[in-house]
Amino acid sequence: MTPQTVAFYTLGCKLNFSETSALGRQFEERGVRRVEFEQGADLYVVNTCSVTDHADRKCRKVVQQALKYNPQAFVAIVGCYAQLKPQEIAQIPGVGAVLGAAEKFRLAEILTELEVETPTAALAGGAARPSAGRVFASPISEATEFHPAQSLGERTRTFLKVQDGCDYSCSFCTIPLARGASRSGSVASVVERVEKLAAQGVKEVVLTGVNLGDFGVQGPDRQRIENFTELVQALDKVAGMQRFRISSCEPNLLTDEVIQTVAASRRFMPHFHLPLQSGSDKILGLMRRRYRRALYTDRVARIKELMPHAGIGVDVIVGFPGETEADFLETYHFLNELPISYLHVFPYSERANTLAPTLKGRVPERVRTERTTQLRSLSEKKKRFFYEQHAGFETNVLFEDDVTDGRVEGYTPNYIRVAAKYDPLLVGEVRPLRLTQVNALGLMEAEEVGILV
Repeated sequence: MTPQTVAFYTLGCKLNFSETSALGRQFEERGVRRVEFEQGADLYVVNTCSVTDHADRKCRKVVQQALKYNPQAFVAIVGCYAQLKPQEIAQIPGVGAVLGAAEKFRLAEILTELEVETPTAALAGGAARPSAGRVFASPISEATEFHPAQSLGERTRTFLKVQDGCDYSCSFCTIPLARGASRSGSVASVVERVEKLAAQGVKEVVLTGVNLGDFGVQGPDRQRIENFTELVQALDKVAGMQRFRISSCEPNLLTDEVIQTVAASRRFMPHFHLPLQSGSDKILGLMRRRYRRALYTDRVARIKELMPHAGIGVDVIVGFPGETEADFLETYHFLNELPISYLHVFPYSERANTLAPTLKGRVPERVRTERTTQLRSLSEKKKRFFYEQHAGFETNVLFEDDVTDGRVEGYTPNYIRVAAKYDPLLVGEVRPLRLTQVNALGLMEAEEVGILV
């Protein structure tokens, strides 16, 4: 098939967004014009996620919407859900092709060679095709090649994928089944990409990966050649880039060397995102996490020792099988006492082919929802306290290009969201500001000051 236009829809994490951008550039290089979803593209590509149990419903809805805009469109499904359940997705009305983890970066090539059958009829809510979608999905063991990817043009900050896959076996997670084993590029290749981004005017790069701290496994034989510390130290020397952020890093992989490098750096932002998942050692054991509370406490304390104003985000799962009310309260109090900045809270979701659903002590959905609400309320309190601590501080803010109600927003180095009166000269720029107060929307207000050193 030779589409003239392509539209993308991305579900899930920042890593997926960077990969969607990479796929988009492949089509643009072949002369296919990228358009907005609602413009009725010839080809729709849906990049899926499998973190929660709503993947099937979301995928179906996006396919239906795509065919509403163009009943004759060809729809291709890629991403984690596509690897896990390709045959099931192929039966969704309107799906033309499903590509697994080893095939998705050959999407443009495969579709170019694919002869597409014309839909038999255009029906309300979608196009009826004479047969199920074609499946291109190898066993996940064949997903051994690392494909670098980055978002560019869609956001002020660029999300740069430097690692993929995971060798861990957490009992709740399907990511190793959907993305394969841990693998990455080389330090030199990442530095080269960052230098090119700097030359294009990018001011902030967010390093992303499935298990980012496991960076360094390379080649067909998957040898550990380098490590995450070496990557951070090398990037810190790239003079053309103003800012780096570490998107997320397992606490057991966040070494003291990495923390010290960030603390001494003028380019790496004092902002960390450390997955916790539970504040109960019992539940951490059932989750098959590779650390316990003591290590997590140590990592947070070390960050705050060297960077007192650092922002620290935390991932938490509530309602995991076996989590009693006492276990939940242990998590709640643990988080309440930690000097963290905000939480990302997820109710536990059963995933097929994982160990967790076989564990005893299933937590009712109602209780999961209640616990999620409690921790999200704690997150708001933590976030507001963190923001208020910084009122009166002078800092630099990188403003993005989203303008709402005459206001433009951006982030401080330690990830405080700042709102300022719109000025076209602010967009995409790093500006020195004095933080003043938290407004009714929970954003920090700011005023201009002189140049910060």
